[in-house]
Amino acid sequence: MGSIRFEGVRFAAYSNDHDPMHVHGFYAEVEAIVELRRDGTVLLAHRKDAVRPRNGSGADVRHVLAVASNHFDELIALLEK
Repeated sequence: MGSIRFEGVRFAAYSNDHDPMHVHGFYAEVEAIVELRRDGTVLLAHRKDAVRPRNGSGADVRHVLAVASNHFDELIALLEK
């Protein structure tokens, strides 16, 4: 596992994890699973457990997504380690 921190968000990538390419973003009390798309965009994963806890703050999730977008290249590099 590798991890990196930007703007208060810790991103973790797990070795041998499944497709699609994604990282786990941890901020405040929320974990959000962020897909890293080949076109250079990010989005919240399309799965039931994409936000933990399920009633996690929408503002916190949006922050994780914004930070992931701002640091896309660094997150791709984290996955390549």
